[in-house]
Amino acid sequence: MKDFVLASGSPQRKQLLAQLGTEPAVIEPADIDETPFRGEKPSAYVKRMAREKAMHVAAKYPGKVVLGSDTVVVCAAKIIQKAHSDEEQEKVMRALSGKSHHVLTAVCVVDAAGKPRVRLNTTKIQMKRLSEQEIKDYVATHEWVGCAGYKIEGRLAGLVRKMTGSYSGVVGLPLFETKNLLESAGIRQELK
Repeated sequence: MKDFVLASGSPQRKQLLAQLGTEPAVIEPADIDETPFRGEKPSAYVKRMAREKAMHVAAKYPGKVVLGSDTVVVCAAKIIQKAHSDEEQEKVMRALSGKSHHVLTAVCVVDAAGKPRVRLNTTKIQMKRLSEQEIKDYVATHEWVGCAGYKIEGRLAGLVRKMTGSYSGVVGLPLFETKNLLESAGIRQELK
């Protein structure tokens, strides 16, 4: 069902949508300022980002349903920013080693009338205590490049002791919330 716009260039989000039997008619990543506001809580930030991305793209496609999403990793109440070097990613992995953290993914669907609806999905992750060699080995894969924190669908999955919540949410698009939001906007999954 190619009758909505995806406000994201993430190949993972497109693949997850395919699991629902849906495919966007248009893919247009939202080019917006993603700087957190001073004192903004991670849950408020990720919901705002999903909404702003969807609304930014919806302004270009009036009358169309638009889906936007944003994902952050939160440890000790702080958002883990994207690393830009191996050294920065090693610091991220040391911060997550042996600790519980949360992955927050917000989904926003703007319906054909321009009304946005946002849902937040939170997943708790317990990472095993990582040795320095495990940290260096993971960082060397470069699977984390372009992601905030890590990519769970890669080699990191073998370092996760426990996950409580939505695997698809950690990948970048919680399918339960996404399906319900799309259906409320008139987008039905295709039965095969």
